[in-house]
Amino acid sequence: SLSAGLDLPGRFLFAILTLMMLIANLVFIEEVVYLYRKIHSSKRSIIIWINAAAPVIATTSCIGMWIPRSTMFTDFTAAVFFAIVIHKFLMMMIKECGGQKQLLRRFENGRFKISTGPCCCCCLCLPRVRITRRTLFLLKLGTFQFVFLRPVFMFLSIVLWTNGNYTLYSLSPKGAAIWISCFVGVLTIIALWPVGIMFLQVRTLLTCKKIIPKFALYQFIVILNNLQTSIINILARQRVIPCAPPLSSSARGAYITQQLLIMEMFLITLISRVVYRRRYDDLEPLECTDEEVGDKKQTP
Repeated sequence: SLSAGLDLPGRFLFAILTLMMLIANLVFIEEVVYLYRKIHSSKRSIIIWINAAAPVIATTSCIGMWIPRSTMFTDFTAAVFFAIVIHKFLMMMIKECGGQKQLLRRFENGRFKISTGPCCCCCLCLPRVRITRRTLFLLKLGTFQFVFLRPVFMFLSIVLWTNGNYTLYSLSPKGAAIWISCFVGVLTIIALWPVGIMFLQVRTLLTCKKIIPKFALYQFIVILNNLQTSIINILARQRVIPCAPPLSSSARGAYITQQLLIMEMFLITLISRVVYRRRYDDLEPLECTDEEVGDKKQTP
């Protein structure tokens, strides 16, 4: 444990960050109670999973901060949990449209715009794809593969780590860490792509259900939990972040990442409570999108 070597300001910082983590979890528990009272079971579990992303990441970061040797396990736990959240967010957008049948009925003549991030945002010449059961299945498969394969790579990494063949944050081409990280990076991009495609299709329809701020919060978690962490780890490996005994550069990079994530996930938890705190009606609000209101104004 690192706490034994902390001075008074360090202990105060640890206490404040731990308090933030506890408040985030209490806010999440209160939100779960609200969702159980206001939402029927078909949507409840999906929304709870999505709301749990920030508190879970804050909790794993806090454990990693207090017990540095657990960093590998806490990072992987947060990554696997968020892989599930990516799939759940796609399912939430489908559910908010009334389910798969309702979505297909509403967009029976529509087409998905697939030239979107993170895969094909620069490929504007890509054709639009018809919205069918098959394309919806492929979108769901794109996120579900990450839910299945991320734990597989996690298990493989832990096995190699126990055997001494895996060094966390190692950039050596001879090590297993760089190759596993590359595979996971590709799988992450493939998983994020269907969510972006679906959001572009339903964002106008689901404006009254606050889908844009919900998607923004989801994107913030993706960026902070993946991109921010990767940048700090690379800076630490290149010694841009100097060592500060007893912490090496890599350990200090992980230490900084965990502290930032606790503060960021605390804020996202509070904002999520505001965004998701509403009455959940099924289909009636969908008839009142901006696009349909504009059509009604033009009819007279």
